[in-house]
Amino acid sequence: MPLKERSSIPDNSKTREETASGDHSGRGVQLIAEICKTLPNKPGVYRMIDARESVLYVGKARSLKKRVQSYSRLSGHSNRIARMIMATARMEFITTRTEAEALLLEANLIKQLKPRYNVLLRDDKSFPYILVTSDHEAPQVVKHRGARKRKGKYYGPFASAGAVNRTIDTLQRAFLLRSCTDSVYRSRTRPCLLYQIKRCSAPCTGEISITDYHRLAEEAQRFLTGQSGDMRKELQAKMEAASEALEYELAAQYRNRLAAMAHVQSHQDINTSLIGEADIFAAHMEGGQCCIQVFFFRAGQNWGNRAYFPRADKSLPVEEILDAFIAQFYNNKPIPKHIMLSHAVPSQALLEEALQERSGHRVHISVPKRGQKKNIVAQAIQNAREALGRRLAESASQMRLLKGLAEKFDLPDLPQRIEVYDNSHIQGSFAVGAMIVAGPDGFMKSQYRKFNIKDTAIEPGDDFGMMREVIRRRFARLIKEHGGAMPDSRNCQERESHDPGSNSPWPDLLLIDGGKGQVSATMKALDELGIDRVNVVGVAKGPDRDAGREHFHLPTGRSFMMKPQDQVLYFIQRLRDEAHRFAIGSHRAKRKKAMHENPLDEIKGVGSARKRALLQHFGSAKAASRAGVADLSAVEGISTQLAQKIYDHFHE
Repeated sequence: MPLKERSSIPDNSKTREETASGDHSGRGVQLIAEICKTLPNKPGVYRMIDARESVLYVGKARSLKKRVQSYSRLSGHSNRIARMIMATARMEFITTRTEAEALLLEANLIKQLKPRYNVLLRDDKSFPYILVTSDHEAPQVVKHRGARKRKGKYYGPFASAGAVNRTIDTLQRAFLLRSCTDSVYRSRTRPCLLYQIKRCSAPCTGEISITDYHRLAEEAQRFLTGQSGDMRKELQAKMEAASEALEYELAAQYRNRLAAMAHVQSHQDINTSLIGEADIFAAHMEGGQCCIQVFFFRAGQNWGNRAYFPRADKSLPVEEILDAFIAQFYNNKPIPKHIMLSHAVPSQALLEEALQERSGHRVHISVPKRGQKKNIVAQAIQNAREALGRRLAESASQMRLLKGLAEKFDLPDLPQRIEVYDNSHIQGSFAVGAMIVAGPDGFMKSQYRKFNIKDTAIEPGDDFGMMREVIRRRFARLIKEHGGAMPDSRNCQERESHDPGSNSPWPDLLLIDGGKGQVSATMKALDELGIDRVNVVGVAKGPDRDAGREHFHLPTGRSFMMKPQDQVLYFIQRLRDEAHRFAIGSHRAKRKKAMHENPLDEIKGVGSARKRALLQHFGSAKAASRAGVADLSAVEGISTQLAQKIYDHFHE
């Protein structure tokens, strides 16, 4: 649940937030010792904050006093925790009613603040669901992501869009539910191709009554909630009855529905006969990295799996990583009744209590020791082991490329954050700047940014001016959010710590799509902001815009080319192509939006209903803009006052 909802505890509990400040000059231990004197023996959440106001760590405790007291000395801690203690400049506390409530609040804060010393769940993509709508006379079955605003029943989560598509395909074949939009449904005058191939019952043209169609929708929802066994028996009985009554066509329909339902059950990657509704978490650690495979089982079916690679310190045991991961994982996802783990976690009982409080139903967490369930978890562990092996191989290759990149451009260290910039426009129209980010783990898509060019002084098609605006806006925001220019201690302090959470928002290398002019524009924008410690390289296309003949331009004026077969050159081309793809996509989205914009949308008081009435009356927005007040007021829903307002809008 969101932090905003949890930040205020109900009236029957006491909430307390305390702040203690201190000097950052190695006084972390003394500071914490002083704070402990005033802390209560109550459950709650604490935050450790450094001198730059960055949150270092968020933790929960059954007793705040006892937990924080353990940080009042450096002995007995790992180097990682000792560095965290020494960097602490102040702390903040929130007391809660129970430890379970503290666990939920801790998960919210970690996800929101992303402290560098916590285990962080990297989850930048929402899960897809199946939605059976209830806001139309003929329920529609669709794939859904995002906020659940539309009325209907949601089933999931599914691990991938592919799993959703396969299940929707089954629903169409077994239950003949429509997947068309409401507008298409309204416009049909005869059945579509899906009806002809027996994938839809065509309620749009009355081939099936709405009552019978609702019966099909109810059966589909029973199937999605795990009642497929009872349904198969019912369909088998109906098929036999139809066959005995010599209604062979009806019997064939029942047979086809049974075959479609059996198709889903026969294509499961894992035996699901003993599992109804459950999630399986299997963790494997190797080479200082951890992979957690999550399998989703709903309605006795395997709805797919997804691999996660949480950011965590190498010294943490796999049980602690899994413990922290689960608490964050269910921050915004439905919670099943059963959760099976590959390892026993320290907070198992507390997790059960917290998840029950959040879901409103009983949650059972277990580590299977024998039988089929143990075999299922073992297979999930094997998936985690294989996924981590692939990632380690990719990481080793990525590190070799970064090392080669550092050698080519004489960088002092391996670049941890590379930002690539590109612009896209059509003769100056719909101009968009784009920034993509890459690092040791590949592309960091959650860090991508697009910039709508706003400076009216820039001439249409002025690539240099657009690049100057993009760089100025990007680094001005960076300075505002993280204070001052690039900190001198960035390389010496954060890099030596080797903490996985020490990724700085400041880039090590800027790759600019363009030549000397773009590089000069970039350097001018950086100079205006007082930034002089960023490595900048321009990547200009070859004489005939051929890949492999790129020229690389440095701010010093030096330019050079790489050998056509150089792996580093391929790597740079991949970075540039990704920036180009993102810039083109942003530009097309902006252009498409403009194409669908209507001048009537700009008039306050003209909503969708009145706009529709105006368009139906006049035929187009252009015709409405030429109409007089009397003609406008003749439209249903348009008062004389609003008609005058519309007229004034087009005749200022």
